[in-house]
Amino acid sequence: MLQDLSITRNLKYDLPASLVVFLVALPLCLGIALASGMPLFSGLLSGIIGGVVVGLISRSPLSVSGPAAGLAVIVLAAVERLPSLEAFLLAVVLAGALQILFALFRAGRIGDFIPTAVIKGMLAAIGLILILKQIPHALGYDADYEGDFSFRQPDGRNTLSELWLMFQDVLSYGAMLISAISLVFLFWWDSFHSRKPVWLKLLPGPLVVVFFAVLANGVLKAWLPGLAIMPGHLVNVPISGSLDGFLSQFRSPDFSYIASPVVWQVAVTLAIVASLETLLCIEAVDKLDPFRRVSPTNRELFAQGIGNLSAGLIGGMPITSVIVRSSANVSSGARTRLSAIMHGIWLLLALLFIPKVLNLIPLSALAAILIQVGYKLSTPGIFIAKYRKGWAHLIPFLVTVIAIMFTDLLVGIGIGLVASVLFIVWKNFRSAVFVYHDGNHHLIRLTSNLSFIHKYELKKVLSSLPQGSKVLIDMSKTTFVDFDNNEIIDDFIQSSVFRDISVRIKKDGGTPYKLPATNKP
Repeated sequence: MLQDLSITRNLKYDLPASLVVFLVALPLCLGIALASGMPLFSGLLSGIIGGVVVGLISRSPLSVSGPAAGLAVIVLAAVERLPSLEAFLLAVVLAGALQILFALFRAGRIGDFIPTAVIKGMLAAIGLILILKQIPHALGYDADYEGDFSFRQPDGRNTLSELWLMFQDVLSYGAMLISAISLVFLFWWDSFHSRKPVWLKLLPGPLVVVFFAVLANGVLKAWLPGLAIMPGHLVNVPISGSLDGFLSQFRSPDFSYIASPVVWQVAVTLAIVASLETLLCIEAVDKLDPFRRVSPTNRELFAQGIGNLSAGLIGGMPITSVIVRSSANVSSGARTRLSAIMHGIWLLLALLFIPKVLNLIPLSALAAILIQVGYKLSTPGIFIAKYRKGWAHLIPFLVTVIAIMFTDLLVGIGIGLVASVLFIVWKNFRSAVFVYHDGNHHLIRLTSNLSFIHKYELKKVLSSLPQGSKVLIDMSKTTFVDFDNNEIIDDFIQSSVFRDISVRIKKDGGTPYKLPATNKP
């Protein structure tokens, strides 16, 4: 039976999911802003715009936008290179305008050429990275910023060395206790979902975890201060103190740099990278959607362009569709884009009215939530399913997973695409031309369409036929032969007169092949 997926009728699903996405987005917005050399306020501002502005314009039901870790290195380099923050904001505005042009020129179709194995590999890799990156935070070791997904970290370490080095430091036993209880509760809460009363199903497990973590840390401060989590391991939202203080944090672009080549170079880079990340995320989220809806990619590029233009005008960071927030949205049961919009509203309200309360949340509790999200993206069943589909799916999938884990998202996707192309070429190259001999009679059977990759094989087979042969070339199973291979066959037929070779062509179930004039009897 078809589900009613209208926004108004799915509030009971979207409201709890929006709270989960809000809790996931909060530390990521702050961490990515910190790593990008931007004010923390800019990260939260972009999270709000990504939810409300992009959510209202987009037609992707489950994608969630905001500041992306994949842009952190580009943003940091641009902020350091440009003369002022206002000049960088101008580049963000221009990047948004370019994305709108991409949408008008239908550039969104690029995402349709990404193989499913690569998209699934991206999701599994993000899941594994989430787990590995959040383990230190779960143990109270927050040397690396929240939201870093690259193997090589800004501090000179990497994902694996961070796991080793965290044991050389003083860990927080209070953080360990809170994250361990939170993880056990989250997995139990999901397993108990079908047996919960209706009113409990509306209560998101991550929200319970956050309330528990704040109360538990309060109890530790009062009774066991040695185990209490210190401020350096808590959320750190900027506190304005008043409405005027809040408004004073907004910035505007400096349009006097509109003719600067450096500003335009940054803008083009941001527009291309942000668009690619968005298209990849949209493809991935559509694969996760239980209702198998297809998001209009050009509309999404347009929405992202409006979002980036808006962010640049008021002091925000560049925005993309983000896989971590989107996957948290899906796993929390969201059904429409109302969830993404509401998560932006929660960010705005929390920043305005309860920043001090947010600063009581331990990062270890949020790490537990992200670890669970990561597990759902990379369960063993996903790897088993790819294995059962055969090598054609498994090899590009595994290459993508490994490449993303040891590089970053875009580089890993590029390596996965190359692996997919090479595997397709190899598979087709090995199974196109078969030769059968019976004395002086030779049957050459072409079992698939012939492209340029088969030129060497076909030419080798035809040139090796002995003088005086009787040859039947069976093309009945081919529907396409490219120009180069057609030319090789024609050249062979024309030269067969001088080699005393008799040639017949079987094509389309017996339809005769048009012989070159020099070979006609």
